[in-house]
Amino acid sequence: MMIYKNVMEALAWASSFLVDNGREETAARIVMQHILGISYSGVMLHLQDVLTIEQQMKFKELIEEHSSGRPVQYCVGSEEFYGRSFIVDESVLIPRPETEELVLGTINRLDKLFNKQTLKLADIGTGSGAIAISMKLECPELSVVATDLSEKALMTAQKNAENLAATIDFRLGDLTAPLVGERFDIILSNPPYIAFNEAKEMSSIVLEHEPHSALFAEEEGLILYRKLAEQLPAIVNKPALIGLEIGYTQGEQVAKFFKNSFPQSIISIEKDINGRPRMIFCEIYV
Repeated sequence: MMIYKNVMEALAWASSFLVDNGREETAARIVMQHILGISYSGVMLHLQDVLTIEQQMKFKELIEEHSSGRPVQYCVGSEEFYGRSFIVDESVLIPRPETEELVLGTINRLDKLFNKQTLKLADIGTGSGAIAISMKLECPELSVVATDLSEKALMTAQKNAENLAATIDFRLGDLTAPLVGERFDIILSNPPYIAFNEAKEMSSIVLEHEPHSALFAEEEGLILYRKLAEQLPAIVNKPALIGLEIGYTQGEQVAKFFKNSFPQSIISIEKDINGRPRMIFCEIYV
């Protein structure tokens, strides 16, 4: 087996190997952070450190695993979201940086909409629990419920909540079914929104490993937004805030769904860090 003189040499080999195999070289840094148990800046400070034989073997194993097509986040078993590390595996979608903006956009709107301290939030289709847990930890006064249709996803989310010491009420069920009979001040969701005919344009890494139930939806990817718009009036208070992640071509149609259900609401379509429409916020006052 190849023996690297230090961290820098290991990263150089891995970057070259990944590029030769059609993968992003940035995965090398993610794997090294995992192996050493330190941050990116920590890796930069330890480039001259010598890896143990065990570390070298594990590093090479994970790099080769990723080069074969498995997402690097599943290889190392975690992903960063809103400054925290979340367990991820094939039961859940890997959290994306764009979704952090849904959390930030929600937090920025709370003071504008609500005066009361105790608010009830529901995260529908929680997956890894990234949204629900981040909201609870950033705003501890919130009472947070998180739902998912997948029992395996909820188990992963519960592990994350335990690891991060976040008190979340997890419930199994489809869309608003686990919430019927209650009223909520904030509804957040990052539902499956990719149309089935878009699969041919997607990365093979995503298609072969991430759960399709968390990616694809019928009616050109719009069915769950339509259903949420129909179901949410029965479970939201006034005032209320609804925040949804969307596909970048879906803004106008999703906004129309919610304008029909909440005619007096203020609806905004917000762009992500890449300048693409990625979020819908629906502010309900009366």
